[in-house]
Amino acid sequence: MGNYIGALDLGTTSNRFIIFDRRGRIVGVGQKEHEQIFPQPGWVEHDPMEIWRNTGDVIRAALAKTGLSGKDIVAVGITNQRETTLVWDKRTGQPHMNAIVWQDTRTDALCRRLAQEGGQDRFRAKTGLPLSTYFAGPKLRWILDNVDSAQKGAEKGEALYGTIESWIIWWLTGGPTGGSHVTDVTNASRTLLMNLETLSWDEDILKSLKIPARMLPRIVPSIDSETWGTTHKDGPLGAEVPVCGALGDQQAALVGQTCFDVGDAKNTYGTGCFLLLNTGTEAVASSHGMLTTVAYQIRGEKPVYCLEGSINVAGALVQWLRDNLEFIKHAAEIEPLAKSVADNGGAYIVPAFSGLFAPYWRSDARGVLVGLTGFIKRGHIARAVLEAVAYQALDVVEAMEKDSGVELGSLRVDGGMVVNELLMQFQADILGVPVVRPKITETTALGAASAAALASGFVSGIDELKNNWRMDKTWQPKMSEDQRQKGIKGWKKAVERTLNWID
Repeated sequence: MGNYIGALDLGTTSNRFIIFDRRGRIVGVGQKEHEQIFPQPGWVEHDPMEIWRNTGDVIRAALAKTGLSGKDIVAVGITNQRETTLVWDKRTGQPHMNAIVWQDTRTDALCRRLAQEGGQDRFRAKTGLPLSTYFAGPKLRWILDNVDSAQKGAEKGEALYGTIESWIIWWLTGGPTGGSHVTDVTNASRTLLMNLETLSWDEDILKSLKIPARMLPRIVPSIDSETWGTTHKDGPLGAEVPVCGALGDQQAALVGQTCFDVGDAKNTYGTGCFLLLNTGTEAVASSHGMLTTVAYQIRGEKPVYCLEGSINVAGALVQWLRDNLEFIKHAAEIEPLAKSVADNGGAYIVPAFSGLFAPYWRSDARGVLVGLTGFIKRGHIARAVLEAVAYQALDVVEAMEKDSGVELGSLRVDGGMVVNELLMQFQADILGVPVVRPKITETTALGAASAAALASGFVSGIDELKNNWRMDKTWQPKMSEDQRQKGIKGWKKAVERTLNWID
């Protein structure tokens, strides 16, 4: 029996394979970026075949670096960019078109048309989600409407739909020669097609979206002792390894941060920001713009739900400052630049580049830079960029507390931006609660590994995962209440200025 767990992290910009030991420590990593394809404004695509090829490359790279073989891996867990949608031919494995990425807004007109009948919330009671370009179901409908071969294949029962984890599990377990066509409950809960109560595809919604049920994957628990198949001997692992854990990336981070108790919350600072609050085995309906979604499910147990606040632009704002405005050469330069001034000088940036996500859900909003005076320097703008990330998280936390009645005691943080100490301190200040960074900030991959470790019996249970979790640093709030309220008031005014921009 091997001594390691493999986690496949299928992200928006890259794929990674991370090998963890029994204590949840990283022993090896392989990583490879894939192309971001922008056919026209608001459209974002990925090449599914490139993602599959890169998956093989990163698995082989991580094994080569560590000197391990596939036989040393007990099980594989997968985490993925959620909502990214593709349709492929089950006989050949060829996609009918590029994958439509979660950020893509091409389904805007379709969502508006669907909303004419029952409003933006017509499916919310069943799915926990508003009608939005964000989710996978409308993207799938768009593909069927616009790609002839996909629609024909769907009618014949030869086309398969999936999010990225479905696509890769299918290939890993055999592809056209009997690959397993599954999606875990967390990813299924992001399609607008799954009923949160029954954890099955909702027939009425499929009817109204005209989606044939037989092209959809089988919905399975995230942590599944009845594996979905094993990897092939001639595949990238070179051994038969069970694939038995899958979680959408944000839910994986929740599991990786061991947020297993009601009221536990984490925020991931990546391209976007995703704040999740564990609400237990009860799906809490949101009236404040949060999403009700599945946190995870262990086979044979009730699902655990969470409230989620999705922020579209977080780290992407720093990239925009670097690439579009050429303000800085490297992302790491933003912190010293922001530290060169004492505060934002009255300047705020609201990055509503393609509308505002939670808690506003306004596709008519566009980004603003406000409060400019002759006093403002580069440092103030850099600071306003970092503060925008923290203020957006505050908007989400306030909405969650109203929905759930659960007060946030502290916030566990992860993702690329948590190395930024200025941001972490400002986040603690503006929330008024401690912000806690773990030793392993690769919590998304750790969550996928934890799922596979639980499913395969590699760890004894949730308590062992909690014992493995280690804290790195905690930031305590230091800001005066007056200063905090003044900052928040300015932010709320800035958000108002973004609305009604697009007619």
